[in-house]
Amino acid sequence: MYLDGLDELDQKIIQLLIENARISYSDIGKETGISRVAVKARIQALEKKGVIEEYTTIINPQKISGAVSCYFEIEIKPDHLSQVADILLKNDTVTQIYRVTGRDKLHIHAVASSSDEMEHFLYTVIDTLPGVISCSCNTILSRIKDIKGLRL
Repeated sequence: MYLDGLDELDQKIIQLLIENARISYSDIGKETGISRVAVKARIQALEKKGVIEEYTTIINPQKISGAVSCYFEIEIKPDHLSQVADILLKNDTVTQIYRVTGRDKLHIHAVASSSDEMEHFLYTVIDTLPGVISCSCNTILSRIKDIKGLRL
C-alpha cells in the first residue's frame, strides 16, 4: 500500500477524488457508506495534513494546435543547483521540476505555444542557466499513459 497511515475509508475517498475531483460529498458518502458531513470532515483533514494538495484542471498540450511539450535533463554543478531551480521555478513555460538521482540532475517539463516559443525558451532560459554541465531535450510526440495522483 502506498499510503501507510491512512485507513481504508480515507484511501477510498482519495481514490474517488483521483477518478473525479469534482465528485460531490454526497456521492462520495454513497460510495463509502458515510454521511456527507463526515466526508467533508475527512477531506478537510486530508487537506490540512497535506495529503491532498490541490484540485486542478489538467490540459493536454498535444490537443492544442501548435503546442510543444518537452522534457529536459539538465546536469548542473552542485553549487548552482539551488539557483537554477529558483530560475526555472519562476518561468511560466516550465510546468514541472524534479530533482533526480545521478549527477545533480534536474528533470524539467516545459510547454510552449509553438516551436518558436520553445526555441526562445531554450535560447533565453536553458542556455543561460549558470553551472550547466550538460543538457538534453526530448520533444513529446504523444501521451500514451499519464497517471494523475497516487495509485492506491
